[in-house]
Amino acid sequence: MTTHSRNRPWHLHQYVQVTAGEVATGVFGDGPPVVLVHGTPASSYLWRNAVPTLDRHHTVYVWDLLGFGASRLDRDLDPRVTPSIAQQARTLAELVEHWGLAAPALVGHDIGGGVVMRAHLLEGVPAARIALLDAAVLGPWNTPFTEHQQRYAEAYRTMPLHIFDDLVTARLRTAVHRPMSEEAAEAYRAPWAGAEGQQRWIDQVCAVSFEDTREAVACLGEVTAPTLVLWGAEDQWLPPATGDRLAAAIPGAERVTIPGAGHFIAEDRPEETARALVNFFGSERTPAEAGPAGANRVRRGET
Repeated sequence: MTTHSRNRPWHLHQYVQVTAGEVATGVFGDGPPVVLVHGTPASSYLWRNAVPTLDRHHTVYVWDLLGFGASRLDRDLDPRVTPSIAQQARTLAELVEHWGLAAPALVGHDIGGGVVMRAHLLEGVPAARIALLDAAVLGPWNTPFTEHQQRYAEAYRTMPLHIFDDLVTARLRTAVHRPMSEEAAEAYRAPWAGAEGQQRWIDQVCAVSFEDTREAVACLGEVTAPTLVLWGAEDQWLPPATGDRLAAAIPGAERVTIPGAGHFIAEDRPEETARALVNFFGSERTPAEAGPAGANRVRRGET
């Protein structure tokens, strides 16, 4: 397998045809399989600086959600298809089958957390372990900005491009605690640029609903896979208290906080995020388990 260096540009070179479109994917490293599922409004680019640590221990599978990054929905196949959490969960199930994975570790960030839990609990995707990062699982999890866009979607769809671009750029900068570089800001903004990007942005905003995670939330008490709930201490979109509630809802879940990280935890603190995942995936979950440097670790039920 190939490895990814932090000095190389991030680009997914493999494409997989799925029921609802075409998915850009990449596979790095060697070892037990880990599947990374990003959230909104990001892409697999979020993981670029975490993969070089992860792929020294694991085979890391990454993909752009349908309608995000370099992945595309195919409405010629079904004009009713949307980039909903339910559709992404079905797509994840297709990808796991395509890759021939028996029971990978599943990692979900933001709505990717909802995708992972729905895929596991409702689509029957087996998981050796589950990690939920600043995850949109327990509702309500829409931010006020998302709710405003859903309420006035047509106004956002017809907004002059330069004004819409300013909104997107400003919004993306609130996802991090440490200022983004101009290069990173441009990479996150690029998929949403221009008239096509504007429509894709609103498509995904309108398609995202807590209704798609409600059924999974009802089954959280049935989760038996060891689960890590990892959160940025400075998350302005989903506060850390949401992570506490999520960990409390999953039997035996472990709760870890990364200081100095905002909602895009792997953008702010990629090395700490990757080491927290490596420690969790490789651990036997003993009381003496050491936490990653710079992380505050709490096991459910401990004081």
